[in-house]
Amino acid sequence: MLSALILVPILSAALVAFWPGTVTNKGARQVALVTASGVFIWSVVLLLQFNPAQTSLQFQESLLWIDTLGFTYSLGIDGLSMPLLVLNGLLTGMALYSTDETIERPRFYYTLVLLLNAGVAGAFLAQDLLLFFLFYELELIPLYLLIAIWGGQRRGYAATKFLLYTAVSGVLVLAAFLGLVFLSGASNFAYLEARNLAALLPVGRQLLLLAAILVAFGIKIPLVPFHTWLPDAHVEASTPISMLLAGVLLKLGTYGLLRFGLGLFPEAWELIAPSLAIWAAVSVLYGALTAISQRDMKKMVAFSSVAHMGYILLGAAAATPIALVGAVLQMVSHGLISALLFFLVGVVYKKTGTRDLNVLNGLFNRERGLPLIGSLMVLGVMASAGIPGMVGFISEFLVFRGSFPVFPVQTLLCMIGTGLTAVYFLILLDRAFFGRLSVQVLNLPVVKWGERIPGIILAILIVILGIQPGWVLKLSETTTAAMVTDRSSVISSTAYLTTTNN
Repeated sequence: MLSALILVPILSAALVAFWPGTVTNKGARQVALVTASGVFIWSVVLLLQFNPAQTSLQFQESLLWIDTLGFTYSLGIDGLSMPLLVLNGLLTGMALYSTDETIERPRFYYTLVLLLNAGVAGAFLAQDLLLFFLFYELELIPLYLLIAIWGGQRRGYAATKFLLYTAVSGVLVLAAFLGLVFLSGASNFAYLEARNLAALLPVGRQLLLLAAILVAFGIKIPLVPFHTWLPDAHVEASTPISMLLAGVLLKLGTYGLLRFGLGLFPEAWELIAPSLAIWAAVSVLYGALTAISQRDMKKMVAFSSVAHMGYILLGAAAATPIALVGAVLQMVSHGLISALLFFLVGVVYKKTGTRDLNVLNGLFNRERGLPLIGSLMVLGVMASAGIPGMVGFISEFLVFRGSFPVFPVQTLLCMIGTGLTAVYFLILLDRAFFGRLSVQVLNLPVVKWGERIPGIILAILIVILGIQPGWVLKLSETTTAAMVTDRSSVISSTAYLTTTNN
């Protein structure tokens, strides 16, 4: 059941790439859209069958792959990965639908997007350390090519910078996993065995391995000071790829932080949690303050991602049941909101030819502007700023509520970051959409209804999940509560053994 989420996109990508004869742009697009829709529908089917009260993995698949290495093809879902799988399927479909129908080299483009979808799904499903690493690296090359070939003027620089940063991230992930297996004496790379043996390692070795994992996934998230690749990648990437990058791919970093950082090394995590909370506050404030100074709409949204991903780190550092479930909801919330914002910025750029806030003005003009796009932008900005009634509010509230008793100062600093979010996005709205329509962008092309569909769907989901967040929360509550319980058990056992030995 789970392998279909990986194999179907890969087989469809092969079909598009190697089909003999000529494949039209329309034909390649239809195959990609049908595949993405099928994968999304199948993920929803799994969601409906998912038992949120069960702490163990569900729909498990396991097949011995390389016996001498103890390498298994092992898949499974729990409350941490289930929401992200559905998000991956949804945003891949939105990105494909948003792609220009006349895009150059369509066979190659749609092949890469489908491979990207398969790689992300595989990483969320993998229950073997080495298998996770393979899928983690699988998405690297497609995304690099999607930026390098279909990006903007500085696409080569941005794509190379992305490749170098994320290659270092992959090396550190592999080094941490190999080090864990070697130091613990594990017979294979199975996640559950690695988790059990990791708790027996001396704290010094745990801290060393955890440091590698933190830097690796800190690059992927990205957190300050490893964030510099992200604004360049977003600015040069096409709109659909920016939607996927912010909406899904950054979540590989936060997912890895929870699964392989907190999950494998709870004792070491406890020791460095105060430093992680400070790191979160720095990322939030830096991202927000830097966003205020931007004049490119896309770069402003990119720096907002740096800030909002810091909330997830804060929740993970606190590691209380409320904070962790809030961190998972924040992943979903940020995925939907950032995808909407990048989509809307893409429409503005397509119709006006610029993203410069010093040029744009008056786009709310009912007759010659982009009034519906402006209305959706207001909704997206409100959601990102944490206005009640939107999914962004409840996710941030849960993170703050769960983190404040543990790290009050750091939480208050992150709350200031939420206020700064309202500042820089109000600057964006005031300059681009209010006032008199700028003479540089008169006679704008009409935004057809078909072009509005992704934005409308994402906006509806943001409101629905803001009113009824329990639909997502109930998927993750049991899993995150079990993570807290396991962490407490490990710390208590270690303290008992230390006391006994003394």
